[in-house]
Amino acid sequence: MNAIPPRAPRDGRPSERRPWVVGVSGASGTPYAASVLRALLRAGEAVDLVVSRAARLTLLDETGGPFRDAHWREDLRRWLARGADGDPEAFAAELKAYEDADGSFGGGTGDGGSDGSGSFGEGVSESGGVGGGVRYWPAGDLAAGPSSGSYPAKGMLIVPASTACVAGVALGLSKDLLQRTASVTLKERRPLVVVVRETPLGGPVLRQLVALDEAGAVVLPASPAFYSGAVTAQQLVDFVAGRALDAAGVPHELYRRWTGTLGGGTDVST
Repeated sequence: MNAIPPRAPRDGRPSERRPWVVGVSGASGTPYAASVLRALLRAGEAVDLVVSRAARLTLLDETGGPFRDAHWREDLRRWLARGADGDPEAFAAELKAYEDADGSFGGGTGDGGSDGSGSFGEGVSESGGVGGGVRYWPAGDLAAGPSSGSYPAKGMLIVPASTACVAGVALGLSKDLLQRTASVTLKERRPLVVVVRETPLGGPVLRQLVALDEAGAVVLPASPAFYSGAVTAQQLVDFVAGRALDAAGVPHELYRRWTGTLGGGTDVST
């Protein structure tokens, strides 16, 4: 489909793109990030994506595919099409909604620079609202848009968050774009959701998580629940992704919510 420009306000000026920044660190749990990204696109939200160097190794290990700056559109499509149960085409049909007219995944709004940064065409939500697509920023680009507090972002989700990432954000190290963007998100008092994926948790990490909580972040362990009736790995992944989106205030339909009725997540008729 052709990219649709964001609707202009009544004064004629173009609408400002305000993305959610999604940071992917090197912890195990890349299906959580994929679920969050797909749900943001479904909701018509603009997304800025930052993938750490360590996360590239995790993606290669967990999905069998690389994530490269120069081929990020192709690699992102492959990643998002894959289900947590291992089906490489589980979400392929859905992703066609975000393709450009020439069939490419994300060539519509810019080809990107030599560093691999760039964006792809607007996603369209089920309600017809226009999103801002996905813009990718290399983790080593400390001059990228999200590195500044003046960059108009809604907030940030780090999913999954490794303990090294937690420590870097808690201490304000800003060693790469992911950590720098998290620091900016905190200082600007924007929502920061940290989906930590580690077990067991040692004392130093627990203290750093408390520090993040005190700084205003939402610390959200990747801890799936079973009351929603999940029976597949994808449903368990979607529960965690959905709770992260709940914390960010993004609407979704990733899991069945508790209604106060015991057994409400189980179909007893079968």
